[in-house]
Amino acid sequence: MMYEGAIKFTKLAIKAAEEKKIAPRCENIGRAFDIVLELNNTLDHKAGGEIAARLEQLYMFMTEQYSKANISGAVEPLKTNLKLLETLYDGWVQAVEKVKKEESGKSTDDKGEKKAV
Repeated sequence: MMYEGAIKFTKLAIKAAEEKKIAPRCENIGRAFDIVLELNNTLDHKAGGEIAARLEQLYMFMTEQYSKANISGAVEPLKTNLKLLETLYDGWVQAVEKVKKEESGKSTDDKGEKKAV
């Protein structure tokens, strides 16, 4: 999942920033930035409506944070993005689990027995 990659590269960028390693910091910020930008570019505003619009705003904020961290070497913008990414990832995991439960519930009758599908 793309969130997992963005989380991984953000954590690596934080580590590099804390260790004052400029090249790895910039490389990992760039990778995380690219993932967030791709997430933004693939939003379907027709199907997603208000949710897509809010995600776009969030992704744009995150790209600004990555840019700040890349220019200044500050860790805080990266930590902010990490919290946001982990929250978004957890939300998607919960949504997938909910859909799976709903789908498995549809294949059973009121007595909990499997129905022919």
